[in-house]
Amino acid sequence: MTQPLEEHLQRFGLGAFRAGQRDVIEAVLAGRDCLCIMPTGGGKSLCYQLPSIARQGLTLVISPLIALMKDQVDALQQKGIAADFINSTLSSPEQFERMQRLEHGEYDLLYVAPERFRSQTFLESLRKIGVTLMAVDEAHCISEWGHDFRHDYTRLGQFRKRIGNPQTIALTATATPDVQQDVIAQLELEQPDIFVAGFARPNLYYQVRPLGSNQEKDPTLRDFLKRTPGAGIVYASTRKACGEVAENIHGIDQRRVAIYHAGLEGPQRKHVQDEFMSGKVDIIVATNAFGMGIDKPDVRFVVHYNMPGRIEAYYQEAGRAGRDGQPSTCLLLYSPADRRIQEYFINSAYPDASVVREVYEFLKSHPNDPIELTQQEIRDTLQLDISNEGVGTCERLLEKSGVMKRLEPHRNMATVRLDSDLPTLVDLLPSNASVQRKVLQGIEKIVKDQRYEDVYFQPQRLAESLSLDGSSITRALRSLCELNAFDYVPPFRGRAIHMMRHDLDFSQLNIDFQALAARKTIDLNKLDAMVRLVHTGRCRQHEILDYFGDRAAADCHNCDNCGVRDPQGGTPSGDSASPQAMPWDNEHLQSIALDQDPETLVAVQMALSGVARVKGRCGKHLVAAMLAGSRSKKVTQNRLDQLSTHGRLRYLQQTEVNHLLESLIAARLLQHNEINQYRPVLVLTEAGLQVMRGDVQPGRHDLLLRRDVHTKMQMYCHEAAHVTSKTAANPPECNPQTAGAANPAGPNEPAKPSPAPVTHGDYLWTLRLLRDGYTLEECTEIRRLSRQTLIEHAIQAARQGLSLEPQLFFSNPEQLERAEELFRQLKQLGSDLESVVDSAALPEGVLPQHLVLLQELLGGHRRAKTKCR
Repeated sequence: MTQPLEEHLQRFGLGAFRAGQRDVIEAVLAGRDCLCIMPTGGGKSLCYQLPSIARQGLTLVISPLIALMKDQVDALQQKGIAADFINSTLSSPEQFERMQRLEHGEYDLLYVAPERFRSQTFLESLRKIGVTLMAVDEAHCISEWGHDFRHDYTRLGQFRKRIGNPQTIALTATATPDVQQDVIAQLELEQPDIFVAGFARPNLYYQVRPLGSNQEKDPTLRDFLKRTPGAGIVYASTRKACGEVAENIHGIDQRRVAIYHAGLEGPQRKHVQDEFMSGKVDIIVATNAFGMGIDKPDVRFVVHYNMPGRIEAYYQEAGRAGRDGQPSTCLLLYSPADRRIQEYFINSAYPDASVVREVYEFLKSHPNDPIELTQQEIRDTLQLDISNEGVGTCERLLEKSGVMKRLEPHRNMATVRLDSDLPTLVDLLPSNASVQRKVLQGIEKIVKDQRYEDVYFQPQRLAESLSLDGSSITRALRSLCELNAFDYVPPFRGRAIHMMRHDLDFSQLNIDFQALAARKTIDLNKLDAMVRLVHTGRCRQHEILDYFGDRAAADCHNCDNCGVRDPQGGTPSGDSASPQAMPWDNEHLQSIALDQDPETLVAVQMALSGVARVKGRCGKHLVAAMLAGSRSKKVTQNRLDQLSTHGRLRYLQQTEVNHLLESLIAARLLQHNEINQYRPVLVLTEAGLQVMRGDVQPGRHDLLLRRDVHTKMQMYCHEAAHVTSKTAANPPECNPQTAGAANPAGPNEPAKPSPAPVTHGDYLWTLRLLRDGYTLEECTEIRRLSRQTLIEHAIQAARQGLSLEPQLFFSNPEQLERAEELFRQLKQLGSDLESVVDSAALPEGVLPQHLVLLQELLGGHRRAKTKCR
């Protein structure tokens, strides 16, 4: 078998197999079902492409990546392989022609999108022809545990049965063990061979820079780029952040920078992509919309300006570096706010039942059919406190319940209007404008005698009737708008909504909100895993390989935690994650279960108690110095030597206490909070507060500790135990209810009362962002809400008795002064606040909501039911 395989390999222009490819191909040729997990760029496609030419029969490839199908098929056809695709980008005649060729057995490989299986004609054709191999690409989309779950994929198991249960290979670049088992179950694969290989990228240098605040990221990124040559990608979490980052790095070493995100028009995105691929652009600053199908071999670095929400996304994006095998750097800039932003995104993506009901009632009563509203427009109309993704979740739930259907964009209608009594407008066009004349003739046939009226039509059908491609039709219609008598409105670009039922009450809908809550939990768990990767002291690549279940997991000896220097010449730097801060080999680390190790628990409770006593005034290093018994100038200035926990871990060196605190952060018992620019402080989490009180749940609190530190804890725990038993569970210097909250007091200031930890309530997310140092304008971008809505959140919080600082909700001190002056005047005059709110005579920059907020905070002229308009 070896020689024939090598011969087939040459047909693809390859000289050797990559790691794991041969084993998968041999299993496929032996007729076995397979699940193949290989990273992006690892050569998954060859695992079904080579068998398709090595034996007779049709290989059906199912992929959601419609935009990439043509490129994949073109590449195969250039190699003389009989391949083609059928998807919604083709006209009806083109689809019919390819179906005819399929039925005549002319294809070895056929690429289709999962939506194609909605066609009964297509299913019947496949059943008659027979499918030799069914290849399901991006198979993680099948699983609700996966990071890109798609409902059309969930029915592939049913479709597989209907076409005769052909041999199947499922392929993905990102599948944890849970996802793997779910994919197997959904597709009903029979004892499949599972291959997990190729995740190790020995040429990639993984590095994390833990920073105190977002403000520290810009100079850190600039320094990195100055010492890191070559092409690279910088990923940011929002479109706005892309613009700000690009502006920050513009002009460094005269390197050319471009921006890429989903908000750009298609031609503009393609232009930026082509410029980067050709080397005319050196650095792309992009959201996660960039990278699919990009195979630029010489990307020397990938920087994550913001932490992604899951390891799958991080690994896939970082893996776009070093495809040529040369040393490349993957840098992640992390600040404590990154986790909280991701938590907000997750919470807003999973609406509760009341929000789904509101969306349903709105759509059910809408007069239009189809309803051409974007998710943003629905959100703005209903003033929903969820993200666009959350609106999309509402739509998917309603669609799954059978009351509505989301239409494909190519089915959307355009409008045209001819305001002329001339028999034809064609004579107004130049004789050489052949395409425009042809299109105008087609439009006149559609309009007929409906002159001076808006006439609806589908550009796709017009293109089919004239045997023109879609882009030619679009260009011609835009050009025709130069005629005074011709008016054209292009079709809705999103997915229009068709309501199928208007008679059902929301309570009658079959919506599984428990399943929705389970998916939210999955996403939060994945976020936890990503944060652990940030804070781990283990080899970073080893951590990633373990996450994906790669049996070949081993230390890379080429990351910041392994103590290797940056291949670009810098040194691993940062906080705890650098070799300077953690100078030990991973073999010296061990996992400790607190519920099974009372000695370590005693030391941990001492550390947590020490953090509680500083009341959110100090960072990690100063807390470590206090616990280690230091009497440095900073310790005494902050009177930390007066605390009862001062020196309680004096048997550990200060660097060892630092290590313990980092382990507690990784275990989510502690966290960093930003109280102002460049001021990260250490505080307890809710879980940390519980452990400090002695509530340790089995299997929930594991620490990764150095063996030597653990040994010292074992030796000294009896000496320290009596101190901890008296003080740890209820430290006298602080209220346990507020121990976990950061307090923005300076190092020499008395701590102010802190609010209860945020656990629920949408308005609390707004307050949390503001207290983490974000401006009101930044919060509008992060939360995608108006200033008015955010101030209404503050009003709601004030009515709940939470303490607020009014200046957080004004753009500058002058606005606050003007608002306070107006409020005082109203109070003195006894004027009705609501009448002023209704008027437009307000100082510049002051909103009606500002006055109501001041009324709630300052009291006096208080009316609890005042409504902001």
